[in-house]
Amino acid sequence: MTEYLAGAAAMAIVSAAGYQSMAPTAQWFGRTFTGAGRHSREIALTFDDGPNDVHTPRLLEVLAKHNVQATFFMIGRYVELFPDVAREVAQSGHVIGNHTFTHPNLIFTSGLQTRIQLQECDRALSTTIGPHSSLFRPPFGGRLPHTLRIARSLNLLPVMWNVTGWDWNAPSADYVEEKISKQLRGGDVILMHDGSHASPDADRAHTVTATDRLIRRYKAEGFHFVTIPQMMQNSPAFQPAAAI
Repeated sequence: MTEYLAGAAAMAIVSAAGYQSMAPTAQWFGRTFTGAGRHSREIALTFDDGPNDVHTPRLLEVLAKHNVQATFFMIGRYVELFPDVAREVAQSGHVIGNHTFTHPNLIFTSGLQTRIQLQECDRALSTTIGPHSSLFRPPFGGRLPHTLRIARSLNLLPVMWNVTGWDWNAPSADYVEEKISKQLRGGDVILMHDGSHASPDADRAHTVTATDRLIRRYKAEGFHFVTIPQMMQNSPAFQPAAAI
């Protein structure tokens, strides 16, 4: 009986650790930014896995039309593949963060491999756009304690999310909008994708359309769209200097 209980306890710990390594709002393995809290009327739009040479420019047009700034977590190899698009994002005033060089799940990479992924992405960003934020988002949300330690040793600030549109395999813009609307309450960091780690030419038309609709809807309801650094500055849990 004792051995059974010990085994069950061990399995529970393993299961909990697995959840904590992937759940976007989990904090067991280290502090990450996941939003400003439900008291806030701010919303931060974030886009992963770009740049994409077709849909990122279209997304920039939507954001410009609504005078909204967003945060883009870019894959280093796509920055090198589409440097003009990456520069357009930066020149439009949006915040750009590190999303590794090739988008591996970092719970399966060694400490050395993790460090190389982050450094190579930073190199690609610095070479292409120059100065950029020190924000970092782990691919798939996967992280272990050493992942966050390495990121912080490189002066990177981990950013997760608390609302997702599941747009990487969404059938339509309606689907994305509905998924987000069911979760959004205010103070939220929304995860969407302007690209795909699996293909540089992924179709993200539904994300562009959903973004347009969401901005219209929630601006009309009195919400304010901000970048991650702006949300951090307005959050009592974070100091302004940490948001750079």
